Order: sequence, then C-alpha cells, then structure tokens
Amino acid sequence: MNILPIDVASGVILLWIVLGLLGLALQRSPRVICSVIFPFGALVSLLLAATGLWALSATPDIAVLPLGLPDLPFHLRLDPLSGFFLALLGGASFGVSLYAAGYFKAMAGEVLGLLCLEYHLFLAGMALVLLADDAYLFMVAWETMALSSYFLVTTDHKIPDIRRAGYLYLLIAHVGAIAILLSFGVMQGGHGVAAYTFDAMRHAHLSGFWSSTAFLLALFGFGAKAGVLPMHVWLPEAHPAAPSPVSALMSGVMLKTAIYGILRVTFDLLHAQVWWWGVLMLTLGLLTAVFGVMFAAVQGDMKRLLAYSSIENIGLLLVGIGLTVTFHVYGKDALAALSLTATLYHSLNHACFKSLLFVGTGSILHATGERNMGRMGGLIHSMPWVAALMLVGVLAISGMPPLNGFVSEWLLLQAFLLSPGLPNSYIDMLVPVAAAVIALSAALAAYVMVKFYGVIFLGQPRGNASAKAHDAGLWERAGMSWLALLCVLLGLAPVFVVQQINHVSQLLLGTQLANAAPSWMLLTPVDTERASYSPVYFLLAVLGVMLATVWVVHRYYHGRLRSAPAWDCGFPAQNARMQDTAEGFGQPIRRIFEPFFKIESELPSPFDVNPKYQGRSEDRLWYLLYLPVRRMTEKLSGWVSLLQHGHIHLYLTYTFVTLVVLLIFV
Repeated sequence: MNILPIDVASGVILLWIVLGLLGLALQRSPRVICSVIFPFGALVSLLLAATGLWALSATPDIAVLPLGLPDLPFHLRLDPLSGFFLALLGGASFGVSLYAAGYFKAMAGEVLGLLCLEYHLFLAGMALVLLADDAYLFMVAWETMALSSYFLVTTDHKIPDIRRAGYLYLLIAHVGAIAILLSFGVMQGGHGVAAYTFDAMRHAHLSGFWSSTAFLLALFGFGAKAGVLPMHVWLPEAHPAAPSPVSALMSGVMLKTAIYGILRVTFDLLHAQVWWWGVLMLTLGLLTAVFGVMFAAVQGDMKRLLAYSSIENIGLLLVGIGLTVTFHVYGKDALAALSLTATLYHSLNHACFKSLLFVGTGSILHATGERNMGRMGGLIHSMPWVAALMLVGVLAISGMPPLNGFVSEWLLLQAFLLSPGLPNSYIDMLVPVAAAVIALSAALAAYVMVKFYGVIFLGQPRGNASAKAHDAGLWERAGMSWLALLCVLLGLAPVFVVQQINHVSQLLLGTQLANAAPSWMLLTPVDTERASYSPVYFLLAVLGVMLATVWVVHRYYHGRLRSAPAWDCGFPAQNARMQDTAEGFGQPIRRIFEPFFKIESELPSPFDVNPKYQGRSEDRLWYLLYLPVRRMTEKLSGWVSLLQHGHIHLYLTYTFVTLVVLLIFV
C-alpha cells in the first residue's frame, strides 16, 4: 500500500484534533499537557513540514472524504502551492509549540485544557484551509481557524480591552469571510451543486467583468484577514491581546493563509489575469508597507510594535504578488517567476523571524510583567539567552546578510531593478517609485528594530521590572533556538530554497526561476553578469575580517593597558532617565510623518507639582472610516431597539398592519 503525502497531511490534522481533545480531558493534569501533549504536537508539526517538502516535488494528490453534506462531500488537494505553505506552517509551529510547552506552565488546569484544545484546533484549521479543494470545506476550515483563534485571543477575557480586541477581530474576520464566500459564488457561476469544487472553478471561463468581480471580492476578503490597508485595524489590537505563542502563530502563519488564498484565486482558480489587478495590489501593498513601518516606529508597546511590523511585511508580500501579476500579463515570464519567488521566500522568512520575535516578547513579558518598552532596559544581563536569540530575529527582519530576511528583500528589489520597459507607460513610471518606497520601508524597518532591541536589552534598567527579570526556561529556549536556526539556514542556503519554490512557480506560472550559477553557493536571479549573491562567501569574508583583526591585535599589541572611565559628556552623574526612550527614539518619525498620525499629547505647565507628559499617536483611518460606521450602527440599533420596549397592543397593531399590507400587495 503506497502512502501518499495527502494521507500523511490528513493524518496530521486528525492527530492535532485528538491532541486537543486529550488536553481537554486531562485538564486536571497541567504537567502532562505541557510536558507531553504540546511537545508531541510539535513533533506532529515537524512531520507536516516534511510532508509539505515531499509534496513540492510530487504530483498533485486529490482525495474525496466521506464527510460533509449529501451531494457535497469534502474534497482535498495537495499540490506544490499547498505543500509550500504546509511546510511553512509545520516549520514555524514546531518551534512555537516547543516554546508553548514552557510558556503555558503557569496556567491553571481548566484554562490550560481548554487552551490546549483551541490551540491545536487552530493549527488543524490552518492546515485544512491549505488542503481544501472545494468552497464548502474551505469555508468550514476558514471559520474553524477564525473561531479558534478568536477564543485564543480572548484567553484573558476578564479584561475589557481584550474582549473589545477579540470582538473587533471576529467582526472583521467574518466580513472578510462573507466576501470570500461571494467570490466563490461568482466563480461557481450558478452552474449547480457540482460547480462548488475548485476543479470546476478552474475549468469555468468567466467574462472579464465577472473575473474582476471575483478577484476584487477575494482581495477584500483575504486582505481583511492579512491586515491590508484599510482592513488592518484588528491586527494591532488582537496580536497584543493574545498569549505570545498565539501571537506568533497568528502573525507568522495565519496571515500567510490569506496570502495563500490570494495566490490560489488569482493564479489557479481564475484562468486569466488583468494588468490593473497587479497595479491595484502593488499600490495597496506599498501603502500598507509604509503605513505599517511608520506606525511601528512610534510604538512604545513591544507587541504592538511587532504587530505593525507584520502589517509592513504583509504589504511587501502584496507588492510581490502585484508585480508577479503585472509581469505575467505582459509575458515577462522570467521576472514573474522572480517576483513570485521573492514573495514566497519572504512569506517563509517572515514566518520564522516574526514568530521568533513574538515568542521572545513572551519571555520578556513573563520575566518582567511589562509590555511597555519605556520601563525596560539592560535586560541583556539578566536574560542573555533571550537577548542572543532575539538578536538573530532582529538582524533577520532588518534585512542584514547573511540571514534570511536579506535574501527575499534582495530578490524583490532585483525584480524591480531588472524590469524592462513595459507596454504601459503608467506602469513604467510606477515601477521606479515603487522600488524607492520598498527601499524606504526596508530602511525604516531596520530603524524600528534598532529601537526595539536597544531600548529593551541595552543601557541601564529604567524601572523595577528589569530587576526581577529571569531568563527563559528550557522549553522556551528550545523553541526560540529552532526558529533562530531556521533564520540562519534559510539565509545560508537560498539556492536550495529557490529550487523548492520553483515547483510552485511551475504550477502557477508555467515557468520557473532559472539558476545560472554553477554552484549551490551562488544565487543568480536572472544572469550572473547582472546580479548574484553568495551568503556563504559573505559569511566567510566577515569571519575572515574578524579573525584578521584578532590576529593583528594579538601580533602588534604589546600589553600596554590604561584604565579610564567612559566619556560621560562632561557630566558624571548619568542615570537611566538620561537614556533615549522608546517615545524619544520614534520622535523624528512622528515629526516627519505628522500629517498621517492623530497625535494627542498632554503637556505639564510650569506650575505642576507632579508634572507628567503623555503622548499618543493614533490611526486617523479609525476615526475617518470605522468610527462613523460604529456610530451609525449604534443609532440604527437604538432605533430598532424601540420596537422591543412597547406594549402588547402595539405588537398586535404591527402584526395587523403587516397582514393588511401583505393581503393588498400579494
């Protein structure tokens, strides 16, 4: 009996559901849940990652399950696209689940058992989204993923702010789900029950109008889940509210299911693309990237900073997809494969370094009880493991070679720089502007990470929280080490990663990125004469310079030593209050982009006995778009609620009038 990749992937989903139910049944044994169930769930994640890699080079597998409704069975399909994202899910969740085994130890048994069920249902829902091959199963899996993550976000539901964040997330998730369902309805085209499968949608030939309608609905629905502007408002609220392992999965993996959905609909289910689809996604992606990094720079809450950073990275992914559509429409197959490779590579990279940073903030939160960076500082001394591992994540997300973040951003910039003249002059003008915006976003992202790491780990402690800090436990270190190792390996072996992504490019575009390099150590996007990159050579050069420096110092240093205090700018009484704060670090960005913020500040007067300064940089889009909708909804609800407070004779009158109207007009 031959075992197929789809059999293993289905078994992984079933195992996760069983593990969740076991956690609920063993809720009075928290030690078993943390020491057995979560680590075993991590091993299952590793099996899923291996299955995804296996599926990349295998022929697509299809299965029909004896589940669902009469005449509406569930269909599964495992092809290179779903295999890639299954590998992403498995690789990231392995490290996060190991970390969760130590992170959740402090929770009570009943809460922990329920959380274990929700956590593994969340993983199973995401995997099932990637395997679904019909609209019915896709929506069931999508709702499973949304509901389980909602309950995870509201774990501390006794706090009003967390309840509000969870409600906002669930509301936007369901608005997006309705748009996705409508998109499937358009692609189904009213051709009967059998047309609900993705295979039927692939063979349906819609007109240009209906294809564009299906695309716009899908972009809105999946964009709401991904946090694309202006549907981003839930993300900086829900991510900080959730437990840190859940934040890591939501940011690192769940957002990528939306990217998967956009790719599946745009390149697989719709048989043809239109040039303005690419321009629209390119524009939305650029706006989202700049908006995300701009707001990340002014945050004082470390988890909100990472949440806005995720918005920026989602913008980069959308830019890559838009560029792929544009090149593909105009027959630039090599560049389309290059931009798609950059998009998928960055999806994988973001899953690794953003998961690492979120779980790292979880260790800091556990150790200090603080999320405000202004009350931290000097944690590198009391948390050396966390500081070292998070440094890998910070350098990776900043795009520093030879780590993974540099490779995908470099590939994306190469797609812009190598683009020839396109038939549309307006797009030709947009491409260099977009390249400049991408470079600006990358520079600001590095600026944000300098602030993030420096304010938290360097300098002197700014409050009492740093005094009681302690390093992460064994399980937490193991999970973080795995994610840091992925950041290094993905940076050092880009040729191998690109070769695996080529299977996805072949499926979606009918072409792949050619590798002109004679060695696995040299990555060439198009041609060695135009651009190439070798992370191994770069690493060897850095190590060589370091060893040469050590040798020179050892060879020519004669032992003369003179101790002196560090320069204190002429003022010896330095203290922690004189260090740059998170707010102060972000002040230049706040000043430069002031029109984009809704700034509220409270300044003390010269006569205040206890002077206090408070400043907030809020999102104008919330006040321009969402707040008016909320107020209108409250008014309509108030008018409708008047019907609920009448007397019985009024209700009888309503019924009588309705009956008369029906008799007259029917």
